[in-house]
Amino acid sequence: MTLRLPDAEGRLRTYTPRRTPLALTPGTPFTSRTVFSAAHVVADPYADVSPDSPAAVDWDGTLAFRRHLWAHGLAVAEAMDTAQRGMGLDWAGAAELIRRSAAEARAVGGRIACGVGTDQLAAGSLEEIRTAYEEQLAVVEEAGAQAILMASRALAATAEGSEDYLEIYGHLLRQASGPVVLHWLGPMFDPALDGYWGSSELDAATDVFLDVITARPDKVDGVKISLLDARREIELRRRLPDGVRCYTGDDFHYPELIAGDDRGFSHALLGIFDPLGPLAAEAVRVLDTGDAKGFRELLDPTVELSRHLFRAPTRYYKTGVVLLAWLAGHQEHFAMVGGLQSARSLPHLAKAYELADGLGLFPDPELAESRMRTLLTLYGVTP
Repeated sequence: MTLRLPDAEGRLRTYTPRRTPLALTPGTPFTSRTVFSAAHVVADPYADVSPDSPAAVDWDGTLAFRRHLWAHGLAVAEAMDTAQRGMGLDWAGAAELIRRSAAEARAVGGRIACGVGTDQLAAGSLEEIRTAYEEQLAVVEEAGAQAILMASRALAATAEGSEDYLEIYGHLLRQASGPVVLHWLGPMFDPALDGYWGSSELDAATDVFLDVITARPDKVDGVKISLLDARREIELRRRLPDGVRCYTGDDFHYPELIAGDDRGFSHALLGIFDPLGPLAAEAVRVLDTGDAKGFRELLDPTVELSRHLFRAPTRYYKTGVVLLAWLAGHQEHFAMVGGLQSARSLPHLAKAYELADGLGLFPDPELAESRMRTLLTLYGVTP
């Protein structure tokens, strides 16, 4: 059996699906790296909503996917960009997601960290931004989860310079009950964050970011860097205070950054580990044995898929992530909160299917093929 898949030039080409998946089984947590998968939310496809309505979430499906990640030994980074924060999921929905996922983590013994931001504000004064951060920090800590201090669109719009960032983040680190993860999300993921830390010049912004960390290293578990610049991440990693981890958020260079070099390595907090979860877990367990070559042999072939999903405009990578979750059988539909399933073209989705199938990511290749045929037919393609 073959499929006719559209390419970027509008031509149909023949593809023969893979017949056997990779044999990937659940396993224990890792010993050499701390690895978070940022997780997507499953929409409720029967809810009568519009793109600007509050998100309607299928809670059973959403929590089931988190159990899937925990079963493979991964930690879950909750209510992050991958969960469509600010792109379909508002703060009320995120707060409910945090509470439910943190309770599920306690029930199954899974590790969880949750995003803290200011998305209940469209804009505001520095005092209002500080209060919004505090409200979200309280929700995460009351849920019993670790906090990830996310970049704030409101702060990016309001701050007049680096001093405002130093004041806001210094206050939050003093308020936090335990060590947090600081998240630097680049403008390729969210254009509203251009100039974060007070400068569009990345060397100057990096210095401010490090100033925040070195002022209270006891309150910083680690930093998540999402700039898609491996050289810059390595340079920053080497400047971190002792005991502060670097969690790579680089969905283009993650194998080399996690493997590391003779001067250190990155841990991981990655959106691409949502669809790659079982394979990524297997690779890290190989790395736990000291076999960096075997780790790279497993993970390097996945980079083409990741680069495809995260191609510009990068912020729409979630569409491909949810497509693959549907094709893999983790949910029964290809619908997203905010109607974001329409954010990528059919040729883009077809290529995502082909690359994932070639990697053996689908537990049931025949199910994935059948669902891809359905999608092609919906778009008017005779597969």
